[in-house]
Amino acid sequence: MGKKKEKRIIPQSERYARFGYWFILPWMIGFTVFTFGPMVFSLYLSLTDFAGTSLRDASFVGLGNFKRLFTDSETWHSLKVTLKFGMMSLPLGLVAGFLLAYLLNMKVPLMKMWRTIFYLPAMISGVIVATLWRGLFDDKYGIINYLLGLVNINGPQWLLDPKYILYCFLFLSVWGCGGGMVVYLSGLQSIPTALYEAAEIDGCNKFQQLIFITIPQMTPIFFFNIIMGLIGAFQYFAEPMTLVGANGGQAKAALFYNLYLYNHAFRYRNMGYASALAWFLFVIVLVLTLLVFKSSELWVFYEAEVKK
Repeated sequence: MGKKKEKRIIPQSERYARFGYWFILPWMIGFTVFTFGPMVFSLYLSLTDFAGTSLRDASFVGLGNFKRLFTDSETWHSLKVTLKFGMMSLPLGLVAGFLLAYLLNMKVPLMKMWRTIFYLPAMISGVIVATLWRGLFDDKYGIINYLLGLVNINGPQWLLDPKYILYCFLFLSVWGCGGGMVVYLSGLQSIPTALYEAAEIDGCNKFQQLIFITIPQMTPIFFFNIIMGLIGAFQYFAEPMTLVGANGGQAKAALFYNLYLYNHAFRYRNMGYASALAWFLFVIVLVLTLLVFKSSELWVFYEAEVKK
């Protein structure tokens, strides 16, 4: 008779790992079905002339859609608009969020109320925010032009004049800097108070403490908010769609990249070209994100890190 097979004893770490996989299984299924799967499918569509109706009618065109976008003037116009907006909104949002967090980190009366007020815009839907600001920017009945009229200034047509339309979205984006403010606030509260106490003993004033303690300690938070702001700027869609429509307003001055992508996908029924535009945007955001990661070696400071 053969020897009885011994039962293998499963190490505790392996059992914990199995439990961990069971817990993350719903997320893995959701990621595969709703994120990774659609990405792979859109990559396939970018190589076809799919019109959004039946896959049987789609024909394989290879890299034809990608070649087309490099010769499409509106693609580069929409990318230029998006880059211009991002170059203005990203630094202003970073500075505004940090300054608000710095002020709200001080001991002042009604602190909880002020934090709620400044964070509230980040909690409101982009469509609702855009509808609210339409009432401010309206050239005839808007509050902004009404206030300008009180001092005998004729306000412009904010949402119709190509010279001003991007600045409207700039004001709107900075107004919603409360999300970054909360992240800054958590970073400020995690800075060891011993650093400030030592600085006060050495005779440093508040401004010197800000420059030599607060900002260096906050560089990981700046790094995080730069990445999130960069991605958000290239995904800007709800607000311009609500305020000026899919055409991008007068002279297409607010034709953001995502608006142009939306037009090809759902108005012109050119899903194949829209998928190519989406993947081109993915590559742009990926390259810019990698550049920010690479530059972080020069300016991001981690407390436990030792620079050689």
